[in-house]
Amino acid sequence: MVAIFNMTEKTPHEPPANLENRLSPDDRAKVDAFTSKGINAVDRKPFRPFRLLIILAAVVLGLSLFSQFLVRWAGIY
Repeated sequence: MVAIFNMTEKTPHEPPANLENRLSPDDRAKVDAFTSKGINAVDRKPFRPFRLLIILAAVVLGLSLFSQFLVRWAGIY
């Protein structure tokens, strides 16, 4: 037997369209209070992937040059 699925129907694991209304006002206040203290309250700088890429390239280049220096110093190459 072959099951035919209608692609327009929602499956049970899909989240509801409006997630804000899932919590009661009391629960929403508790969540807001929890996320505004402790480690969650720390203001962080925005993530900068380009800077991370440059740092990674510099580290790889530095380690490569250091390994070439060690090989020449040891007389292997």
